[in-house]
Amino acid sequence: MSGFVALLGTKGGPAIRKGSPMPTASLLSLAGQSVVIDCGLGVTRGLADQGFALKDLSAIVITHLHSDHYLELGALIHTAWTAGLKAPVTVWGPAGLVRYWRGFLDAMADDLAYRIHEEGRPDLAGLVTIQPLQVGQTVQMGPISMTVGQSIHPPLTETFALRFEGAGKTVVFSGDTAHNPALADFARGADLLVHEAMLAEGLEPLLARIGNGDGRLMAHWLRGHTLAHDAAAVAKAAGAKALALNHLIPSDDPDFGPEVWARCLAPHWSGALHIGTDGLKIPL
Repeated sequence: MSGFVALLGTKGGPAIRKGSPMPTASLLSLAGQSVVIDCGLGVTRGLADQGFALKDLSAIVITHLHSDHYLELGALIHTAWTAGLKAPVTVWGPAGLVRYWRGFLDAMADDLAYRIHEEGRPDLAGLVTIQPLQVGQTVQMGPISMTVGQSIHPPLTETFALRFEGAGKTVVFSGDTAHNPALADFARGADLLVHEAMLAEGLEPLLARIGNGDGRLMAHWLRGHTLAHDAAAVAKAAGAKALALNHLIPSDDPDFGPEVWARCLAPHWSGALHIGTDGLKIPL
């Protein structure tokens, strides 16, 4: 096995309920390099449960600034620091992460000062670099490269798809996106395409369960996310070897379990299929 993708959190949206999956986060391990992609609530526990040593954290990518993708970013880095982190960490993503990180450091100033002075820890601010991304950019992360594509997730414009290549393998993350046929070219020949997905028949029941949204939430889902069969169409057009459905909407409704997702995809996709569940580890 040259690497793996672990889906740490597979739920679309920030809310959690009893027994629900956690919001979006993934771990890519390729050619000896580990990269955390998105930091929704629960990412720290998800990494620990995979056996990942938090002190080895070095590379994080945030696809866009919605809370289910970066709410736990600061907490992950801080917890890694308390677990022994002393080497640099680079965080790539939208430019607004600079403001987020400054705010996190300010909010935690009392604790940081205490741990530096009383415990002898290195200055956390000095360990972390925030690197804004641009579409079309290629970033080298040790032995692997990351190419940045455009996802479609209005009203945000800094929303990224990601293509990772290394050790003869290619892994693509769609990011949150409306149906985007152009993603097929971006994901061409991928060994694994991790694509967000929603089930049309599950949307009205989900809206009713949420209870404090209205037609605007439904409109957001429909203009900013991809139906499962369209995700399959992108994977097929890309010639992807395997498809993993992630950021599932709905994700915790017993009426729409994995068998329903698989049945929905059956007419559209005949390749290897992974229906996202928290902790799922997909070998490459």
